[in-house]
Amino acid sequence: MPAEPDLLTEAARRAARTHGDRAAFATPDGWRLSFADLDRAADEIAAGLRARGLGPGSTMALVLDSGVDYAALYLAAARIGAVTAGINPTASASEAAGCLQTVRPDLVAVHRHLAGLVPAGAAPLVEPLAPAASPESVGGALRSGLDCATGGGLGGERPVCICFTSGSTGAPKAVWFGDGQLRAIAAVDAKGSWGGGGHGLAITPMAHVGFMTKLPWLLDGGQTAQLLGRWSAGGALEAIARHRMPAVTGVAPQIALMVRHRLIDELDFSAVRAVIAGGGPSAPDLVKAARRAFGAGYSIRYSSTESGGVGLATALDADDDEACWSIGRPRPGVEAGVRDSDGAELPPGRVGELWLRSPTVMSGYWGDPAATSAALDGGWLRTGDLASADERGLYRLAGRLDEMYGRGGYNVYP
Repeated sequence: MPAEPDLLTEAARRAARTHGDRAAFATPDGWRLSFADLDRAADEIAAGLRARGLGPGSTMALVLDSGVDYAALYLAAARIGAVTAGINPTASASEAAGCLQTVRPDLVAVHRHLAGLVPAGAAPLVEPLAPAASPESVGGALRSGLDCATGGGLGGERPVCICFTSGSTGAPKAVWFGDGQLRAIAAVDAKGSWGGGGHGLAITPMAHVGFMTKLPWLLDGGQTAQLLGRWSAGGALEAIARHRMPAVTGVAPQIALMVRHRLIDELDFSAVRAVIAGGGPSAPDLVKAARRAFGAGYSIRYSSTESGGVGLATALDADDDEACWSIGRPRPGVEAGVRDSDGAELPPGRVGELWLRSPTVMSGYWGDPAATSAALDGGWLRTGDLASADERGLYRLAGRLDEMYGRGGYNVYP
């Protein structure tokens, strides 16, 4: 009996059956791509990739704007057992070249206006694409017009995607995940789901871990992702109000811009039940202001690329101490601990390195076993962040490990 296919293929096929003609994506140009059309495009692109010699173990890099082309090509690669590496289209030319050098892809798909990010010789095959302008044009020349019959047994621990870190503490690192991790991430996120249907905003670039590892959950939810193109506070607020979105999501600076925008007092946000902020800390004043403005709870999400975008969270009904001054508690299926430099667990109140253990944690850094062994220790992820835990089980950040210095026998955290 053939093994089950990978999760991305399962989820896309299930969404096509369950949600059918409902829009999976709504573009800034005013057209929509249904779940059924997305699944069909992925099949035909997969056949095109296979015709170009890609198959199990091949690597495809995407240098694309966040949109329907990106989603369809990612799903297509999974169907033939290939690995997808996402390159942030806002990266500098040198950053993008470094990422491509790390991955050494067999094929690069690039939107024509981003061609300057792909140096000569980056891959044996480079496919320039015009951004899709209709459901029929998704995938461009990579789309063969033939369905791709996927074989079984493509799941398990094979590599599925490569997500690059932000590079905020050095050159971007290539973090890779297998099918098992995507299943674990979907299981954690399902516990915080707001139900099927409705609308949501596509906030992070699709090359980000927040899309790459969570696409199966997004497909299963049947939500229409509203693509804004270039993000703006006003555009986001208008979309949230118009489509009566149940959740406001973003990084703290985006939430701050929305709270300060004139439309916050003019539009109806009564459908909002949660404000979810990740990507960095939220100041106490921001938490309080957003709770007032949207009339909803505010949850800070602590995670990293390496943790699969899953980590700790403050509760939506948290008191001010938890909501404003902590990063909350571990999410379901996540263990956390504060360790000293020797890896010994520290008692409440002591500052040390925050370690995480979860089935969502990365398999490692692509092509870098030394960095992998430094970050992973007996199933635990060493985050590099300094934190402490209190008697309530709440964790509080104290800086970065590489920022700590010693003075007079004491550790100082700037």
